[in-house]
This record gives sequence, structure tokens and C-alpha cells, in this order.
Amino acid sequence: MNQILTTLEPHAIWKHFQTLCNIPRPSYHEAALRDHLIAWAHDLGLTTYVDPVGNLVIRKAASKGMEKAETVVLQGHLDMVAQKDAGVDHDFETDPIITRVIDGWVHATGTTLGADNGIGVAAALAVLESTDLQHGPIEALFTIEEETSLRGALQLEEGILKGKILLNLDSEDRGDVYIGCAGGMDINVDKNYEVLPAEQGAQAFTVTITGLRGGHSGLDIHKGRANANVLLVRFLNGLKLSYPVGLSAFSGGTLRNAISRDASATFNYDPKDKAAIEQCIEQFKQDTQAEYGSIEANLEVLVSDASVDTQLSAEQHTALINALSCAPHGVNRMSTELEGVTETSCNLGVINLKNNPEGGKSFDACLLVRSLVNSAVDHLSNTAKSAFSLIDANVVLENGYPGWRPDPNAGLLKHFLTVHKEVTGQEANVKVIHAGLECGIIGAKYPGMEMVSFGPNIRGAHSPTERMEIDSVGDFWRLLVALLASTPKA
Repeated sequence: MNQILTTLEPHAIWKHFQTLCNIPRPSYHEAALRDHLIAWAHDLGLTTYVDPVGNLVIRKAASKGMEKAETVVLQGHLDMVAQKDAGVDHDFETDPIITRVIDGWVHATGTTLGADNGIGVAAALAVLESTDLQHGPIEALFTIEEETSLRGALQLEEGILKGKILLNLDSEDRGDVYIGCAGGMDINVDKNYEVLPAEQGAQAFTVTITGLRGGHSGLDIHKGRANANVLLVRFLNGLKLSYPVGLSAFSGGTLRNAISRDASATFNYDPKDKAAIEQCIEQFKQDTQAEYGSIEANLEVLVSDASVDTQLSAEQHTALINALSCAPHGVNRMSTELEGVTETSCNLGVINLKNNPEGGKSFDACLLVRSLVNSAVDHLSNTAKSAFSLIDANVVLENGYPGWRPDPNAGLLKHFLTVHKEVTGQEANVKVIHAGLECGIIGAKYPGMEMVSFGPNIRGAHSPTERMEIDSVGDFWRLLVALLASTPKA
């Protein structure tokens, strides 16, 4: 088993992150890690509680002399995003994450690293295990399924937390402290199609868009990166205007909250149009590579021969591509109150068109809307619903969650800023994040709880380029230790 991380400092936190790399924990498969942590906590004499949805709480009494301090909730999520590079042989349900250290950063090998949010969980475990740290009563809350639906936070049992201070350990920039976040909504779309047999004598191509950077659909949505789903729909939309192709399959993206890096579509065409369509593909490749330039330096548009038996009718094909073309994607609005902050966005995360085992074809898509303004979440979600209602698809808006309204005058924030300056010698940057931190959901269940979110430097989260800066983990740990040692009295 890979143990390279146990040689890093601070050892107290890295050894636990190594354990998290060794125990598979993709969303929906957190049970093995949770069971391990329960046994580990019991060995330390700590108390545990698992709520009905599967969230884990581990409690630790105050250190000597800190019994009157306020109870602090240390919060993170157990699951990680499961993404890997094409051609990498890795089963996220059974295989450990293989790590490497390169130029002061920890990387995985062809997969996501799980620093989001493994390092936050590891920090909480280090506090729970410590025998020499100063802290008041601790409640460590480890939620499930944050990366897929926020179900753990959404269904968190009310009344199980006593703390009035929550330190969310799920941010990704050293020196930043987050005091607000976006709310969001999933848009899940599905439709079944009756199909036609492929035209006699027709040939088929599979066109694949690959090599994109991808990234987090909130944190990276404003950076101008390409979305493979959007590009492929764009290509198909232009193609159908000139040639009578028959769409047979589409597969793009794997997660609603990750910008799609790869997408493929298969379609039939009249052999007499082969050379012209190949020219269209080449022209599209040149156009998109020129359009995105260095932002997507590895963008590729690949074509290969294929063979299919069935296709959508011309009317179905046209209507579906029109609906996908109208579906919102990218930044919808920048905040007018917070400079440089995305207010509202939508990510066209997943598209599938495939054979239905019961006959015909099934289509499904998943989009994720985010906004700092709850009414804007509703508006953009309904816009997406309207686009797919035009093809009579079943559209379900679900897993909605509230945002976290920032309070720049909160006592906890002032305390954090003071401690941050003492520990690092630098002023912290106060920020609001365009992502669905669990703070907003937990805060709605526990009114009056003060919260901040902070963490070390993590780059490329939700993609196989994910990496974490070693030095920043040390700063993160020292800051957490100092915050706990200076927790005010209850």
C-alpha cells in the first residue's frame, strides 16, 4: 500500500490523509470509511453517532482548562469526486488513490486526488486524536454525498449538534476565508424515444471531443474553459443544418458539478456526404482550437468509423439538438455587489443518448444551477426546464439547497481575522464562493450558528489534475490549532 504521505509534515494530518487515500470513498460508497472511523474513534475512547441518512458525528471532550469554551463543530465531507484520465485502469470502489509528490505538491496518478475534502476530514481526525492540543468540546461532523447531491447535509438530522461555532474545512485557497456561498438546484431530464432503423447503405461516424481541462462547475465556470457537451452539441447543431445525418448515440460528462472534459456522438450519414462531413469536422476542430487557444491547449476533435442499427428520426434529432442548444450553460450573471464573483451560472454536466434495453433509445441530461440569489436559482432552473419541455421531456428540479448569506460583522469572522494575522503574518482575504458549501444548508437547520470556511491550496479539484500544496497544509493546520486554542467561552 502506498504510504508516501506519511513522511510529510505535519505528520499528525498527513497520516490521516494517507488513510483516506487508501480507503475508497467515491460518493455513495462512504460506508467503508465511515465504519473504519467509528472503530478508530472507539479505540480512542471517543463517542460516535450516525444519523439516519449516514452522516457521522464524533465527539471529544474539552482539553484540560478549556472546559468552559464554546463547543466547536469541525465539518467536512467523506466522499470524493471519481474522475480519471482516459485509459487509466482504476476502480474507485476498490482501488486506493496512488499519490505522488512533485515540486512541493501532492498529486494522484491519473485520477482525482480527493483532497476535496479529504484534507479537511484529515485535519478533524488529527484534532480528535491529539493529546496535547488546547481546545474546547469538539463535534466533528462528517457528511456523505456532498459531491453528488449534498444529501448528507440536506437530510442532516436536526438537533444533534450543540456547537454554536462551525469551522467548515472545505475550501481551497490558503489565505482566504469564506463567509458565504451559492445555493443551487439540479435539473434532471429524461425522455424515451421510439427509433427508426438506420438508412440502408448508410455509414456512421463517432466524433469525440477530448483533452479539455474540465474543472469545478462553480469555482471554474467563469474561467472561459470549454465544456465538451456544449462543443459537441454546437457541432451537431451546425451539421444538421447542412446534412441529413441520423443521431444514434451521445455520451458526455459524468457529473453535474464537473465541467465536461470528454463527449462523443455517433451518427449515420449518406456515403456521398462523407468527404464533406469530414471537412466539416476538420473545420470545426480548427475553429474551436483557435477560439479557445491556450485555455484549452490539448483540445482534440477525433473521428472514427462506426456501425449502428437504429437512429432518431429527423424530427426527433432536430428537436433534441435544438433543446440542448437552448439549454443554459456558463455564467448567467456576475454579482454587482461583490466584484469578480459569479452570481448565477448553469453547468450542462451530463448528456446521454443510448439504446434502451426495453427497445428504442433513452435520453437523459443533468444540469446544475448555482446562484447567490435564491430567486435567480429558481429562474434559471425554470429556463432550463422550458428548453427541454419543448421536446416533451420529463424534467425534474430537485436537490435544491439554500445559499449562505454573508455577515461581514460576525464575531467569529473578526476572531478568525485576528488569529490568521497572528499565525501567518498576513491579512486574510474575505470571500464568497460560487459553490454549494454545506454551510448554507447546515446554517438553515441550526439558526444562529456562526460559520467560516477555510483550507489549504488545492488546484484542479474534480479533475485528474487535482493537486494540493504541501506547505499550505502546514499553514492550514497551524491556523486550525490556533483557532481552537483561542475559542471563546460559551
